Amino acid sequence: MQDRRTPPETRQDGRNENQAGFSLVELLVVLAIIGMIATMVTPQVLGYLGRAKGETARIQVKNIAQAVELYYLDLGAYPTTQQGLQALLQPSGPSWRGPYVRDARGLTDPWGHTYLYRSPGAGGTPFEVYSLGADGKPGGNGDQADVASN
Repeated sequence: MQDRRTPPETRQDGRNENQAGFSLVELLVVLAIIGMIATMVTPQVLGYLGRAKGETARIQVKNIAQAVELYYLDLGAYPTTQQGLQALLQPSGPSWRGPYVRDARGLTDPWGHTYLYRSPGAGGTPFEVYSLGADGKPGGNGDQADVASN
């Protein structure tokens, strides 16, 4: 018996219908388009991440300040500057009912720096919990700005 199948149709570019795929030019065009989109989107995404870290730091500072207030309610005094935020984790008297934060990781800001504490705080407040921002230095703007409880 003879095979009576018809030969596959041939396209203009010399490939037949059974050979699927993209040409090099088509792939380069798609890669160029993806590159342009990535160039436009990346700065915005990085900006969102920076703002998210700042907002996370503000929320964490408020939570730590609330833990300091609970410490005060139990012991009748705020931790000293020397005791620092470690007083929220380590027993410091018979009326201590802590730990007031889950673990030491909760005392680290989104940039990997330890939150700072002083008592008395700035402006006559009993205490202050703060982060020095992304750069770890006092002052700054944007991501570099300090985040404080007061």
